[in-house]
Amino acid sequence: MQWRMKNMPLFIIATLLFGLKTYVVYRFMFDLSIENPMQEFILLFNPIASAYLIFAISVWMKPKNQMKYLRWTTLIGSLVLFLNLIFYRNFTDFITIPVLFQGNNAADLTGSFLTLLHMEDIFIFADVALVWYLSRKKFDLTVKLPKRGKIAATAVTFLLLAGNVVLAEIERPMLFVRAFDREYLVKNIGIYNYHLYDATMQTKTKAQRVFADGSEISEIETYLKENSPDQTNKDSELYGIAEDKNVIFVSVESFQNFLFDSEINGIGTTPFLNDLKQSKDTITFENFYHQTAQGKTSDSEFIVENSLYPLGRGSVYFTHAGNEYNALPEILNEEGYETSVFHANNASFWNRDVMYDNVGYDQFYDEKSYEVTPENSFGWGLEDKAFFEQSVKYLQSQEKPFYSKFITLTHHFPFELPEEKANIDKYDSNSKTLNSYFQTARYTDEALEQFFQQLKDAGIYEDSIIVLMGDHYGISDFHNKAMGQFLGKDVDPYVQTQLQRVPFMIHIPGYENGGVQDKVVGQIDVKPTLLHLLGIEENGDLTFGDNMFAEKNKDFVALRDGSFITEDYLYSNETCYDRSTGEPLPEENAEACQPIKEEVSKEMNYSDNIIYGDLFRFYDFNQTGK
Repeated sequence: MQWRMKNMPLFIIATLLFGLKTYVVYRFMFDLSIENPMQEFILLFNPIASAYLIFAISVWMKPKNQMKYLRWTTLIGSLVLFLNLIFYRNFTDFITIPVLFQGNNAADLTGSFLTLLHMEDIFIFADVALVWYLSRKKFDLTVKLPKRGKIAATAVTFLLLAGNVVLAEIERPMLFVRAFDREYLVKNIGIYNYHLYDATMQTKTKAQRVFADGSEISEIETYLKENSPDQTNKDSELYGIAEDKNVIFVSVESFQNFLFDSEINGIGTTPFLNDLKQSKDTITFENFYHQTAQGKTSDSEFIVENSLYPLGRGSVYFTHAGNEYNALPEILNEEGYETSVFHANNASFWNRDVMYDNVGYDQFYDEKSYEVTPENSFGWGLEDKAFFEQSVKYLQSQEKPFYSKFITLTHHFPFELPEEKANIDKYDSNSKTLNSYFQTARYTDEALEQFFQQLKDAGIYEDSIIVLMGDHYGISDFHNKAMGQFLGKDVDPYVQTQLQRVPFMIHIPGYENGGVQDKVVGQIDVKPTLLHLLGIEENGDLTFGDNMFAEKNKDFVALRDGSFITEDYLYSNETCYDRSTGEPLPEENAEACQPIKEEVSKEMNYSDNIIYGDLFRFYDFNQTGK
């Protein structure tokens, strides 16, 4: 074959420019950890291979269509890279297809989006401008090949892709089995091949419900019966302590435990919560972990309501809002409780209006229930102080006992607070996000203190228990450098996992045996714990969580990325740590985490199967004997 060309074809130029551009973005704009030279080479190789795959298609087109194809594919590919980068800066994760179906959330993300833009982002589109310029007629960089030449050019594609997969499997064996960690996928096969893989997974999971026949649920039921200790524990002094009392559950946006007892320039960040934590009428779990994934706040709601794990891709509130569940609000409705949600955002955000109706909430007080003015709103909407103040009248009108969930807004990324409302200074680091984080946390702490007083003034406080829970992290590992400065130590995988601890406090007026407990627990344990406090037995329920006050609990708390925490160990990033010291286990003991790792994987798969297959439609929750 003889190529007679005066210039290098544009599809080769576009491949090199796009591949090298993508490598630079991977290396210096994403926060991808590179551990060895092999990973560095793969990180350079996979974007070139992916770019060649897309651009080489142009050799089969007529010359007049080649330039148009290269122009638009370069632009579209750059937009995909750019949007993933923006998403990553907020969530330290990559976009999945289920996330794209959450597009009606976008209208509420304008402020966050602008905060996530950086000046250097213009670099992502530099090669687009050059390709568009070179695609003009005067350069004539089209390819005119015989059929054999086109086949040869295409064959290179498969060689490059095969080489990428082989290198990836050498570097990370069983890569696609460990697909819960999207960073590994992107590092090894690239952002574009990752999206192809994600599309395949989407097709597979959509088919799961169609082919489910209910036989799978019996295996899961057997597993849960064999692995769940007796959760009733009627001898516990806390069993039924809240019977017939109101339950006020506050989901505190983006609160992490490192805020407790922190100070900025000598002023405390959370003085009210610090005092509440030490009070005798409050039980605080200091090793309580959020277990959310891409659904963030909606995931935390789903976990608490159902004691199931969130999905690794997207939000269950969007992808499976029509499933059958045995959710906490439904159970409480049957026990005579009025159930409600208070959240001053639009009803469709996270598809809440659909999901809340399905899981049994009687009433949803969304933004239309509140008087929102320019004076009492900023950031994501109605400020927390006005939110709680305006909510009390609705609480007073509810039939008792009631279960009411509140979701705060002020302490939400990008953590914006008007200067005149700030009662604490900003932190000083290279992260604007962390710097502002303490101010909005302090504001929400003040709002919670006022809310407690408002409940007392309204005559609601004494007949209620109040549960406070952080819904998910606020500071992602994209800000590890600044977090390391604040903590005074490097943020390694052990520290990063420990940063996933969020507040969980049960305040019981009149109770005198409270205190701080160090048991390792998570959001998946909230549902059985609340039922225990209310004295409600659900013998036919299927849950992956444990009553936190049971004498014996499951051996681990599992996070969606495959990490887990036990009383003795912490497993993260393929490393088993001694939980008490934070040090990796010596080589002779490094396999101590392996049995638990396998159990975590099994449990996650069972939970996923329930959701993807909608398996609860085949299960009778009225049976007894669990």
